[in-house]
Amino acid sequence: MTALLLSACAAPSTQQPPPPTALLHDELFPPNHELISADRILAPSEGMRAFIQQRLTRGLRGREPREVLVEALSAPGELKLEYDADMTRTASEAFDARMGNCLSLTLMTASFARELGVPVLFRHVYQEEQVSRVGDLQVVSGHVNIGLGRRPTDFRILGDQEALLVVDFVPGAQIRRQRAMEVDEATVVAMYMNNRAAEWMAQGMLDRAYWWARAAWLQAPQLTAALNTLGVVYRRHGDVGPAEQAFREVLRREPGNLQSMANLAQLLRNADRFAEAKVLEDQLARLEPYPPFKFFDLGVAAMQDGDAVAARRYFLKEIDRSAYYHEFHFWLALANAKLGRWEEVRTSLARAEALSTSVRQRQLYAAKLESLRAKVH
Repeated sequence: MTALLLSACAAPSTQQPPPPTALLHDELFPPNHELISADRILAPSEGMRAFIQQRLTRGLRGREPREVLVEALSAPGELKLEYDADMTRTASEAFDARMGNCLSLTLMTASFARELGVPVLFRHVYQEEQVSRVGDLQVVSGHVNIGLGRRPTDFRILGDQEALLVVDFVPGAQIRRQRAMEVDEATVVAMYMNNRAAEWMAQGMLDRAYWWARAAWLQAPQLTAALNTLGVVYRRHGDVGPAEQAFREVLRREPGNLQSMANLAQLLRNADRFAEAKVLEDQLARLEPYPPFKFFDLGVAAMQDGDAVAARRYFLKEIDRSAYYHEFHFWLALANAKLGRWEEVRTSLARAEALSTSVRQRQLYAAKLESLRAKVH
């Protein structure tokens, strides 16, 4: 199973790292004909500039621009933003769609803020990483949000010391409890590129995935997630040597990186290098005896064997350690349906709908919940 990491910053290594280009192999892929530009990721569209003139600038009336912006982001009748993680959008794409994941909506907010002259600070939030699956890819997602500063000319109310106004698009985020690290714009742009690489890979489009992962790695060579993604692209493309080189460089910088360790172990086992693979597998077993999706996979297997009781037990164990992934609750609902526990089915489906990360998923779960209500009543 492949793992991709949204955001990870490496500690300085004592050895001189190879130049970023040494890990690239353009000759293995057809030439790129897609525009991959860092500039367009944060660039405002004409529609965004019109929105600034019609809604934001006129709404100032002595107020701070950042407050007017936050109001427009959240107030009914304004942008009506919806959380959607199906794809990572640029700032202008998120505005046009009125939806996006945390990174897309952060980019859009930053673009608006800069047009208003508001200082921005990108924040990587430390929290439990969310593991999900996209096709046969296992994706480890981090979280970013944005802080809006004051302009030097902004009026200050006596006693108001709130230097940074943090905006977070994940529902229910506890901003005051968050621990976050500032990341620079180059890293945030690289995160966008890395996400797009993972999304193309999930669709089986390895050539496009390569060029986006390549761009992410060159944009921010400290972002080991991009190098891990490159390694996964190489491996899926059948390029064992470049894949091994990429994974080993990640591990040289971050010896405890579980994603690259697992990817390298799988690569070595598939290459019949069993002794080398076992060393890494034993290390992984010590560091992470129950990897993500372990209990979920056991639950699915139990469902296929017709053992709904065991399946329900496994799904509950997975939820106990990762309570915020919608698919776990959906499968728990299926197991409960087999057992005739209809009230729990309703609860689990409602939870799956609330936790879903895309409009498509929410519509699916809402339809299933409505269907269940119709049957019960």
